[in-house]
Amino acid sequence: MLVLPALVGLFWGAPLITRELESGTHLLVWNQSITRTRWLAVKIGIVGLAAVAAAGLCSLAVTWWSGPLDRSAAPGFGLMDPLVFGARGVVPMGYAAFAFVLGVTVGMLVRRTLPAMAVTLAVFAALQIAVPLLVRPHLLPPVSASFELGRDNVGDFLVPGGGAGPGAHVMLTPAIPGHPGAWVLSGELVDGSGRVLGDEGAGVLVPVSLTSGPCGPSAMREQAEGAMSACLAEVNRLGYRQRAVYQPFERFWPFQWIETGLYVLLALGLTAFCFDRLRRRLS
Repeated sequence: MLVLPALVGLFWGAPLITRELESGTHLLVWNQSITRTRWLAVKIGIVGLAAVAAAGLCSLAVTWWSGPLDRSAAPGFGLMDPLVFGARGVVPMGYAAFAFVLGVTVGMLVRRTLPAMAVTLAVFAALQIAVPLLVRPHLLPPVSASFELGRDNVGDFLVPGGGAGPGAHVMLTPAIPGHPGAWVLSGELVDGSGRVLGDEGAGVLVPVSLTSGPCGPSAMREQAEGAMSACLAEVNRLGYRQRAVYQPFERFWPFQWIETGLYVLLALGLTAFCFDRLRRRLS
């Protein structure tokens, strides 16, 4: 699903007009009773609708098939995460519509099939990278909050045995306690004064006592399986928190419809440009 819209733009969009411009067959068509506008409208309408329908059917099948996997996905691989988001729901239809019209537009400008395909791929790939990084996180205002450390948001918690070492080693995961499936835009570990100690995915040494208290050797031996929970509770008592900026999972469908609408608007704008260029400059 991630490559299907690009293939639509490459093999359906770019050659659609370019092949006729290269061979000159468009001049024969225009000398008949068919107008330029009708000629372009039929081509874009029929093939474009077929491209959108194909993307929609494939996305429906993939979304249905991967449903059990998505519901049990590990943090960083949920429906809201960029690599998965673009291959589910209705947004692939918007991608396909835009990629197709982009190919047609580039073909009319370049008027050579292979260069048009290369330019279409480059522009579409650049947009697919830029939108998740620069646009999608701000489609709706993200949520900022702080959370205690626990099993949901701590992936690595090591306490050196025997009371050795200056503290406990903590590494955050891309997860939000109480908000499964959320898309974490940024996460960091902060101390009680709000000072940033480290980012998500980077190990941080928390200066907690390893000689006595819940993280001391005797307490760790006595508590056995619950030792880590008690030691984490001590870390929380000292004021250490996860500070995160995220988009809740509940925004998956609003994001799907908003982003699809943006790509459809881009496709309509390029379509209008194609008709204007056909009337004024193409000969």
